[in-house]
Amino acid sequence: MLQAMFNGVSAISATQTDMNVIGNNISNVDTTAFKSSQVSFATQLSQTIQGAQAPANGGGTTDPIQIGLGVKIGSISVQEAQGGLQSTGAPTDMAIQGNGYFMTASPTGAINYQRDGHFAVDSAGQLVDASTGDKVLGYPASATGVVNTAATITPASTISVPVGSLTTAQATSTVTYSGNLDAGTVNPANYTRSVNVYDSQGNAQTITLTFTPSATVPNQWGWTAAGTTLSPNTTLTTPTGTTNQGTITFNTDGIETASTGSLQLTSTATTSPQNIALNFAGTSQLATSSTLAPSSQDGYATGTLQSFTVDQTGTITGVFSNGQALSLGQIALANFSNPGGLSSAGNNQYQTTADSGVPQVGIANQNGLGTISAGYLEQSNVDLATELTNMIITERSFQANTKVVSTVDDMLNDLIQMKQG
Repeated sequence: MLQAMFNGVSAISATQTDMNVIGNNISNVDTTAFKSSQVSFATQLSQTIQGAQAPANGGGTTDPIQIGLGVKIGSISVQEAQGGLQSTGAPTDMAIQGNGYFMTASPTGAINYQRDGHFAVDSAGQLVDASTGDKVLGYPASATGVVNTAATITPASTISVPVGSLTTAQATSTVTYSGNLDAGTVNPANYTRSVNVYDSQGNAQTITLTFTPSATVPNQWGWTAAGTTLSPNTTLTTPTGTTNQGTITFNTDGIETASTGSLQLTSTATTSPQNIALNFAGTSQLATSSTLAPSSQDGYATGTLQSFTVDQTGTITGVFSNGQALSLGQIALANFSNPGGLSSAGNNQYQTTADSGVPQVGIANQNGLGTISAGYLEQSNVDLATELTNMIITERSFQANTKVVSTVDDMLNDLIQMKQG
């Protein structure tokens, strides 16, 4: 009889734990990226009064006779189902659709993992968790916008997006020309065209090229360069070899077949000359007016970072005032063999355990990792209707087991009354 009371007590304890979990789920119904938990029950040991009997003397078998010793908590598992996405309009907010966790570094250097992508830019221009200040980890870009996703993620792998303070400039290395040189032009007549190039500080340098048909070589033009408008202390290097002068050769059909020469700028602000290649591939020499002109060059003036965007792979692209777009870095994601084995550390963050496995780090939309949606946050995956239903069931279970305890108490009281009678 006492065992029935103990069974009821074990059930009361188990249902109290279940109610605690349900209460926690409901309290976090609005928590960003919260994952609900579910309690599973398991039987306690059983007391064997008589074991199973094998057939003997032509008789049949007999089943074991056992009395259960109550219930216990078998597990409390995290439900990893995807939460819905809610638009926030903030470019620093990010949600993961699919597998993966953001990685953040605490001031102590510990790396945490989280689905909560409510990020912000701090006073130093670093991308951080808006609630904790922990720095978001990823793959920083070089000064030219190159991201090395093969690098190892460490607590120092932070992402910088200093809007309003970061500037960029790129020296011209190649100028590409297109158009035609008039095949009817006769030496010493010539054709001139200017081009703006940029030095390493983003200063524009205007250089004029003069094209003159060769007096001795058929279908060949020579060109020379002169500085039209140059920055102070900047000069076109005195021509040596094919620098600042060269040739363009065409076949009899007027198609460019070869060219020589390049430009060279020298400035007292730099330690080495700036070499600029000239690409004349695709130009022509036909009996029509000359239209040869620079069609593109790969340098640009100084620009200041004005805004940024984040794509589905987590690549952060900065938009500069000079019209250039440059990669600033890429968000890193981590996945685990057993995400349910992660240990909650508070603040919507998790830490690794022996059961979770080691983090498998990569970038979004690759190797099983989900995609990143900028301007959205993942909602809690708590199903409120289910939790309220579970609450009713748990309450009834608790009431029933308290009834078991009170009934056994009544039976013991009756037994004592028999003795007194």
